[in-house]
Amino acid sequence: MKMKNVIKKKWTLQREVLFRLIKEEGHIDADELYRKAKLICPNIGLATVYRNLKLFKDLGLIKEVRFDEPHSHYEFLRGSEHHHFVCSKCGALIEFDASLLKSFKEKLEKKHGLKVEEMEVQVKGLCNSCREEKK
Repeated sequence: MKMKNVIKKKWTLQREVLFRLIKEEGHIDADELYRKAKLICPNIGLATVYRNLKLFKDLGLIKEVRFDEPHSHYEFLRGSEHHHFVCSKCGALIEFDASLLKSFKEKLEKKHGLKVEEMEVQVKGLCNSCREEKK
């Protein structure tokens, strides 16, 4: 489905609110998105949230990501590929540019004769604040 098809669909206030919240929040799960959207659109339902998450994902506007939780988070695709560092102590989330892993990708392809089309990397450790606390 292309963006034109979405525009042809009803671009409701609810859809606009959900899209804007995902764009502004960074990494948000469906329940948190629902709670925040409900403050703006009291009549919005959880099913509407899930339907729109699927629509936005199918259109390539958002990406579904998983961290150390049983549920997914969603982030707006800003154009630059990135990966995530998750602090194992406080849960802080830090994005880092995918170019840092370019050499790894090239070596992997060369060594194993692969063509890497997509990488999803999550690095875990201690953020600067938690690392300082340990000293």
